[in-house]
Amino acid sequence: MSNRRAIFLDYTGTIVQEDEPYTRELLRYFATHSDLKNPKDILSVVWGKVKELEAESFGEAFIKNDEKVDRILAHCAEHYGLQGDFAYMHEVWRKVWVYAPLYDDVKPFFERMKLPIFILSNDDLCYLEESMKLKDLHPAGIISAEMAGACKPNRAIFEKALDVAGVKPDEVIHIGDSVTSDVEPAKALGITPVYISRTAPVMIDGVRVIRSLDEL
Repeated sequence: MSNRRAIFLDYTGTIVQEDEPYTRELLRYFATHSDLKNPKDILSVVWGKVKELEAESFGEAFIKNDEKVDRILAHCAEHYGLQGDFAYMHEVWRKVWVYAPLYDDVKPFFERMKLPIFILSNDDLCYLEESMKLKDLHPAGIISAEMAGACKPNRAIFEKALDVAGVKPDEVIHIGDSVTSDVEPAKALGITPVYISRTAPVMIDGVRVIRSLDEL
């Protein structure tokens, strides 16, 4: 990485764990208060709606995550019989953004890495800042979707990150756990992507795959 001047790092699934207590509480609540009973079905419906709203959220039509949550809950109420305390579900969802635990390799990576680390995330800045404070992590910067007026995989958030970091595409690597949201948009801009797969070995043509941040 001799010509590198910065590291871009995805948040959810790369820095913090997706299978965590508050997510499991949301799944339990959905299963007991809607027609959706299988956790895989719940995740498919909710995640599909998240991706739909993120794709639509751009420029003047951009909406923050709190509004996305309200729309997702309303969608599930209309189409999947979701009932119960929506304010409670919304609050649990906020806790996912802030309190999801770190992967074990993240803090050592921050401590050892000499290059500045910038976090790229579709989550809202206020929750990312709170999460970093609670976890005692100190990135050089946080680039949220609201700052770019677009969500990953839109190239605007990566362009915003390059501007904030003051680097050219060939001077940075981007580490993430999604081919669609991390690898492909980074490659399209000339940023070197690194795909992290902690749970199982994966091969992606032309892309370095790591099992742990320790490998970097």
